[in-house]
Amino acid sequence: MSTQGNTAAEPLGRRFTAALGATGAANLGDGVLGLGVPLVALTLTRSPGQIALITAAVWLPWLLLGLVGGVVVDRQDRRVVQIVAMVVRAAVLAATVGLVATDRLTMTALVVVALVYGATEVFADLAAGALVPDLVPRSRLNAANGRTMAVQTVTNSFVGAPVAGAVLTLGTGWVFGVPAALAVAAAVLLWRGIPGRYRHAAATTERRHAGREVVEGVTFLARHRVLGPLLLSGSLMNMASTGYFAVFILWCVGPGSVLGLRAEHYTLLAATLAVGAVAGSFVAETLTRRVGEVRLMLGCWLVNSALLLVPVVVRTVPALVVTLLALGLTNTIGNVVSVSMRQRIVPATMLGRIGGAGRTLGYGLMPVGALLAGFVAEQWGLEAVLVGGTVVSVLATLGSMAVVRQRDVAAAEAAVRADDHPDGDRTDDAPAAAPTLADAAA
Repeated sequence: MSTQGNTAAEPLGRRFTAALGATGAANLGDGVLGLGVPLVALTLTRSPGQIALITAAVWLPWLLLGLVGGVVVDRQDRRVVQIVAMVVRAAVLAATVGLVATDRLTMTALVVVALVYGATEVFADLAAGALVPDLVPRSRLNAANGRTMAVQTVTNSFVGAPVAGAVLTLGTGWVFGVPAALAVAAAVLLWRGIPGRYRHAAATTERRHAGREVVEGVTFLARHRVLGPLLLSGSLMNMASTGYFAVFILWCVGPGSVLGLRAEHYTLLAATLAVGAVAGSFVAETLTRRVGEVRLMLGCWLVNSALLLVPVVVRTVPALVVTLLALGLTNTIGNVVSVSMRQRIVPATMLGRIGGAGRTLGYGLMPVGALLAGFVAEQWGLEAVLVGGTVVSVLATLGSMAVVRQRDVAAAEAAVRADDHPDGDRTDDAPAAAPTLADAAA
């Protein structure tokens, strides 16, 4: 288990607070769109295949752009990459409001918007994850990532869900207009609240072929004794859970559904996921010290996977509420541990590429899962998708439990500490948040 000593003595800092604010604004927009767009789609079609296609479109850019995005993040200023992504996002959503206003919104248009929005997500998310170690001390990475995920969950689900329901009552255009304004707010917070440059590439890096940098990232990840197995398991779990939740709305909402919920009730039900997630984000740091990060992470993955079967077996709203609370708790704890672990055992100069390579597979399989779920649901029904997703997730977790050990994490972290040098060309207008920048950025 990694030692995180003297956490109370090292503040997270004002720049991290600004980044957290930007994360909140962007994820509130995600929450409004995440629930609002499928509900808008239900007014256009009840086809599981077409509904699943929207989810597939959101995640497909990770498969197409994940590797490229990683190289961009490692070469460019990570703060600037986020700002540009937010501005592009705002422009796309504003154009969608125009489609609604002129009564030209169709399923095809929704899919295209989802694709472009997903592309901005690739660059924004990779840059945000790689930036965190530059803003906080190494010893507070678990705390910083926990708070980040808490804000993401609260804004995305707890606040985003009811806001999505509210804006739907105002009109379809608001579903896209509100997230556009939030994207602008996120860009302003990043621009004004985080001064300085956050670019680790040395001058010679820019003259290297981008393809070589991509190969380096993929090779590092494939050969890593910890990250490799976790990536494979996590990717299969992502594929299964994306397929599961791509059609889950049909299980819960509308005529012919199992639960028979109305759209506004579903948005409130989805918000319960955030309660468990927030709790998980705050206890992750303490549990990691007491349980051990590998044991805790994989244990949460296993419980989370098994919980997917509950809505199939117990078909009541109270059972679903309890399940969503537990899913939020275990999912967030596992994510906090895994993200913090990666930030410590990957060199600072490769965080973007490793993140891009990992998410190309980890997120790239998600549209496959959504499309597969739509096909299976059309042929054999929704229950087949939910049970199949549970089985795949459990088996994937057991695979990592068989090979990943805490001693391998410790060895990988020691190797990065030995090789890490503060030679990146990051410069700040303000003092560094951490006394030892090289360690904080690992």
